[in-house]
Amino acid sequence: MNVKTTDGITIRVKAFYEEGVSKPQNKYFAFSYGVEIENNSSYDVQLLSRYWIIKDSNLTIREVEGEGVIGEQPIIKPDGLHHYSSWVPLHTTVGKMAGYYKMKRLLDGSVFKAYIPEFHLVADFVNN
Repeated sequence: MNVKTTDGITIRVKAFYEEGVSKPQNKYFAFSYGVEIENNSSYDVQLLSRYWIIKDSNLTIREVEGEGVIGEQPIIKPDGLHHYSSWVPLHTTVGKMAGYYKMKRLLDGSVFKAYIPEFHLVADFVNN
């Protein structure tokens, strides 16, 4: 599990290769990832948006951004957690992702970036 803390917000990410939906013969490799966002601060925060940089081993770089996560803009209370899962397709067996969430402190309306730790996407059959 990869972990990073910014301004009291701890983000944990774990990725998995999805063999059942991948089609290696078509250069389609699917990966799921689970995210846990923990609010260790003393104020409520709301996740406003996400920004991802996705890189594969062909040096292809994709940027993905949008409101919330999986259609939600959750409010996370102090000592609270928010979990979600999503997925990403690659055209190679290996890649990596990193990024940030824009978060808003509900106490004063200030917005900050909570950084997502870089994590690797590796198909199970690839030798390390």
